[in-house]
Amino acid sequence: MSTNRPEITVAMPAYNAAAYLREAMDSILAQTFEDIELLVVDDGSTDVTLAIANEAAKIDNRVRIERLPANRGRATARNMALGRARGSYLAWMDADDIALPRRLELQHACLEAQPDVH
Repeated sequence: MSTNRPEITVAMPAYNAAAYLREAMDSILAQTFEDIELLVVDDGSTDVTLAIANEAAKIDNRVRIERLPANRGRATARNMALGRARGSYLAWMDADDIALPRRLELQHACLEAQPDVH
């Protein structure tokens, strides 16, 4: 991964997602396509969501954290992610979802094979 511009930003808005966040993040960080950044936007969580995300960022430099000071809702968190994403492509991931290991590899290959769609 280049230090400034990863190929894919995976944007993950999260609000009080502590029960699921670690597994969701792990499923992205274990992707076969590794030229990514995982951008977690904490939407003012009141549980340990932010602590879980920060722990992952200490272990894997592909994780970046942005935080809204108070809960503003999914649309605001997504808009923040759009403004802060560095990747050539953007992939959305909910904080309570699990990505199959080849998700990003297959999506990237599909987009690259069809330059007229991006």
